[in-house]
Amino acid sequence: MVQTYDYIVVGAGSAGAVVANRLSANPVNRVLLLEAGPPGSPWTHIPVGYARMIANPAVNWLYASEPEAATGGRRLPVPRGRMLGGSSSLNGLAFVRGQAQDFDTWAQMGNPGWSYADVLPFFKRMERYEGGGDDRFRGRDGPLRVTNPRPCEPLHAALIAAAGEVGIPHNPDYNGATQDGIAMSQATIAAGRRMSTAACYLAPARRRPNLHVETGALAEALLLEGARCVGVRYSVGGAVREARAGREVVVSAGSINAPQLLELSGIGQPDRLRDLGIEVRHALPGVGENLRDHYAPRTRWAVGAPGHTYNDTGRGIGLARQALRFALRREGMLAMVGAPLRAFLRSREGLEAPDLLLGWVPMLMETGPRGPRLSRQSGMTCYAHPMRPESRGHIHITVADPRRPPEIRFNFLSSPVDAELTVRAVRLARRIMTAPAMARLQVAEIAPGEACAGDDEILDWVRRTAETTYHPVGTCRMGADPMAVVDARLRVHGIAGLRVADASVMPTLTSGNTNAPSMMIGEKAADMILADAA
Repeated sequence: MVQTYDYIVVGAGSAGAVVANRLSANPVNRVLLLEAGPPGSPWTHIPVGYARMIANPAVNWLYASEPEAATGGRRLPVPRGRMLGGSSSLNGLAFVRGQAQDFDTWAQMGNPGWSYADVLPFFKRMERYEGGGDDRFRGRDGPLRVTNPRPCEPLHAALIAAAGEVGIPHNPDYNGATQDGIAMSQATIAAGRRMSTAACYLAPARRRPNLHVETGALAEALLLEGARCVGVRYSVGGAVREARAGREVVVSAGSINAPQLLELSGIGQPDRLRDLGIEVRHALPGVGENLRDHYAPRTRWAVGAPGHTYNDTGRGIGLARQALRFALRREGMLAMVGAPLRAFLRSREGLEAPDLLLGWVPMLMETGPRGPRLSRQSGMTCYAHPMRPESRGHIHITVADPRRPPEIRFNFLSSPVDAELTVRAVRLARRIMTAPAMARLQVAEIAPGEACAGDDEILDWVRRTAETTYHPVGTCRMGADPMAVVDARLRVHGIAGLRVADASVMPTLTSGNTNAPSMMIGEKAADMILADAA
């Protein structure tokens, strides 16, 4: 049986849940939201629950990249949320909009309507920020609660003081007027619970009779009639279904699944599709190209002074105390944002804005048989990376099967400037960690190690150990050039009735985490869809 809706949204993640909420706010609009995964997991509600979901195939796509020289021949894990809320139900909960320059650059690349002045109202509309700041930049009554975590004294105080000693100021609101400086991470956490788009956008909207949410629904192909998208073919429990869209289909499947779905539907590079036996319905060479992500080495530091890291206070009987602290006060290790402290830095003088990011985690982790676990050694981790990498890879299907993962090639460090800035980021991390303010914590470098001194040695260590920060973007890039997939209103070039609204449309990476910009894209996409339908 074929059902008909006004709008079909494919993917209930950071952007898709927002789109579905805003479109269904008008009771006239009948909206179908398709999500391949289950409704969620009990671990999604606990902030540190991401450690229990990072290797769980029930709620995580568990993708992996192809081996390449810049990864030392390793396959890198590429976790993506597979449940209501998508990766907003799985991520490290940091809330980072990015810089004004990020969005002004998008507009200058041929995307009118995407400057910082254009997108700021959508950032403000989506958030309810409870940490002060300037009302010119911050939202107060949106659906998404954003908070400031409590510092882990004296560890974070020492790091902020150490940064000051090397010329890095404290910035209480990096999502405000300027991003520069070191600060506690703003987080999508409130009262000790994760604020995912499933909780903040879908939960209130699911009472609407005009919104139908279908979980366990794997999109297999877009239905095309000539140069128009008219619906989606999907499967639930092995049974194939079709749904028709009277107005539009919105693909919000993310930077990996969005290009996969377009290619499975015959939209992409003709030769590649023909080689897989897929009928070419529309030639669009940019599908799957322009993949970018943050490639981040994790420096590791021992802390000799006892009682300051979660390796000391979160293991054994300490874990029971942390559980009690969370139950009674909704704070401590179980309520922690992935990296509670971060710094936005400039690699050299003369830059208009920061180009490097450092983030601190007050513990050392090891890989165990059931996933990551706390190390017995007390210490902390500091990841360091360029924020706007120029290296670009691609994502493409290798078989005409929606159940088979696509091939992911990042092509990391292929741009010389990325390699140069990665080395500078590592050296800045060392400067902060060895500043006088850190002495009382008895900090000692574990990795890369003091013997790793030259640029080539640091880069060799990066290739052998670095991972992504799980921020893939750009594979359905917006623009007006021949390699763009969507236009500035997120309409797929050459196909009526079809838009893409998720991180895949970003022309470049934003300066920081990508969850907040993805939600903004969902807000702006819904606004444009409703305006075009009026």
